[in-house]
Amino acid sequence: MTTTAQETPAQETPPRKPPKRREAPVGEAAAPGAAAAARRTRTAEIRRHELAAFLRSRRERITPEQVGLPRGRRRRTPGLRREEVAQLSSVGVTWYTWLEQARDIQVSVQVLDALARTLMLDASERAHLFQLAGATDPTPATTCPVVTPALRALLEQVEPFPACLQNSRYDILAHNRTYGLLLCDLETVPPEDRNCLILAFTHPEWSSSIVHLQEARRLMAARFRAAMAGHLGEPAWKMLLKRLQERSPEFRAVWDRHEVYGPASKRKEFLNLHVGRLTLDHTDLWLSPELGARMVTYVPADEETRRRLEKLHALARER
Repeated sequence: MTTTAQETPAQETPPRKPPKRREAPVGEAAAPGAAAAARRTRTAEIRRHELAAFLRSRRERITPEQVGLPRGRRRRTPGLRREEVAQLSSVGVTWYTWLEQARDIQVSVQVLDALARTLMLDASERAHLFQLAGATDPTPATTCPVVTPALRALLEQVEPFPACLQNSRYDILAHNRTYGLLLCDLETVPPEDRNCLILAFTHPEWSSSIVHLQEARRLMAARFRAAMAGHLGEPAWKMLLKRLQERSPEFRAVWDRHEVYGPASKRKEFLNLHVGRLTLDHTDLWLSPELGARMVTYVPADEETRRRLEKLHALARER
């Protein structure tokens, strides 16, 4: 089995010894930040033990036959042995043993990737592995598991109100018929271009439908920068950023301002090609505890907008 990891026994280094604790004299106040530092140390220790237990549990569930190894007659260890995992992942046996012993050692993303492949982790398990190790996955899952039949049905149920599913990169994962005609005919846009940032900065019809375009672009770029802080090493995010910088001078200008802005509900105005001006209240409905995938909904702010949305929905149904 071939992996990209290159850790070898020759590269092993002894785990760092914790510094000796100094007992403060009676009556001496603790140094500022000492309590916070102690909490961080304790949290890191807990994460190492969780990582060790997780690796052991995944190792023990895989049979030798699954990875092309002979079982042998004297095998007592359930699943794979530590040395077998180390060999299949191209890492040192001692180093991997330290990892399962929750030693304080650094783990590279290449080694984590190799371990994830050797242990046959699914997408959720792989994400859990990298999270416990405090690392960013260089090859995150390319499929989005959130677009379920139930969510697609929910998108249809909120019609005639426009709604779509987005991830934190502003990719449009799914949408209802009204949303498909809200800013342009979304069905004519190639799937790889169905990203609100790409459309707002490079698609003439989409951008001309946004009444307060400059403010909208600035806020979107600021939210994208804030969200990207947790995904700096991920190829999909870097590719999107590069694409925006190459295709849009306007994006480069607002990006260089280094503004950040958190998610927030907001009243928006659109100039729709088919029914005219729409005043809508935007709301994000988050699909997980983390600020990732969400359902974006637009509710009419007045009766005229409601009537126009019903007309837009009727046009979308005819198509």
